[in-house]
Amino acid sequence: MPSVKTNLIIALVIGALVSGVLLAIEPLTDFAYLSLEWPGITVAYFFWGAIGGPTFVGIAISWLVNALAYGFGAFAILSAVKVLREA
Repeated sequence: MPSVKTNLIIALVIGALVSGVLLAIEPLTDFAYLSLEWPGITVAYFFWGAIGGPTFVGIAISWLVNALAYGFGAFAILSAVKVLREA
């Protein structure tokens, strides 16, 4: 069975891929999946309002926060699967 560190790395990669795909398909789907990106968009909006930074930084922050949010979910699922396999 993979260790906790391995599961964490796998989960973060999954989160980064999901976040990247959601960011890439936004214009193609006419923003139909925008609700799936709310954690990152909210953080980017607060950052942009507080700092007034460039749009690229806001998009990067949105991607990172969504990657962490989806990575956390993937980590929980991977940990549950690991526990169920050992039982």
